[in-house]
Amino acid sequence: MNVVVLTLVESDCSNPGPRTQALHLADELKARGAAVRTVEARTPEDIDQAAQDPDERIVLAADTDEQVNAVVARLTRLAMPAPSMRPEGLPDGRTIPDLPALAVLPLGTVPGIVVRLGLPEKPADVAEAVVSGAVKRTDLMRHDGGGVAVDGVRLGGGDRPWRGVVNLDDVVLADGSEQILACVVANADGYAAADDMVLAEPDPADGKIDVAVAVPVMAGRFRKRLRIEVRRAKGRAVAVHPADTVTYIQDGLAGQLGRKRTWWIEPGAAGWYTA
Repeated sequence: MNVVVLTLVESDCSNPGPRTQALHLADELKARGAAVRTVEARTPEDIDQAAQDPDERIVLAADTDEQVNAVVARLTRLAMPAPSMRPEGLPDGRTIPDLPALAVLPLGTVPGIVVRLGLPEKPADVAEAVVSGAVKRTDLMRHDGGGVAVDGVRLGGGDRPWRGVVNLDDVVLADGSEQILACVVANADGYAAADDMVLAEPDPADGKIDVAVAVPVMAGRFRKRLRIEVRRAKGRAVAVHPADTVTYIQDGLAGQLGRKRTWWIEPGAAGWYTA
């Protein structure tokens, strides 16, 4: 059995070599009969090179959800068929085949995705999961900007309401006329809450996107008071079209969205080595 242990390295930082946890993992894998190589990736193309061998099992040594997202995004890119070709045997509702399974070895901190998906955390447990070959398959979100999300995305939140249209399949959750406090597009539950409000309770293996929109509304016939209304729905694809720019966070990566974006679900596309 061949295993590659992949670590992402900032391109403008010196390379200190493999971290202690990665060295411990390599020892655990070798003790179980695996042939191990370590790779430090500075660019997306380095990740591609590390993932070229379909017979080699991949372990990502990571601190953050953003790093997990970066590798899953490259695995998705490598697996994508040409736009005019649909591979035989591709499951219904999918645009990509099953991605190669991935193990995640926490380094200085444990990525939230590891906790939320119930993946092993200690080097010995990660090694056992990789050698055993048991794979948990979960859904994966893709969007028309070319990215992916394992956990999900939160748009807005805090003290800056925004306006926009939010459509989940045929359901209109916001029509652009109201202020939106927060919008959650969830696969797992990393962004299921905002400002102490539980907005969604997603299942990362149910084949659906969970979407929730929190809007302020006036309630009461005679004595008006402000309350927060949360509109929830599950479905295949969601389109969010902000009227202006809105801040978002997706798998740990923050950004600004100023145009329409559509997310859709790829049921069971992601694979994770688990005990």
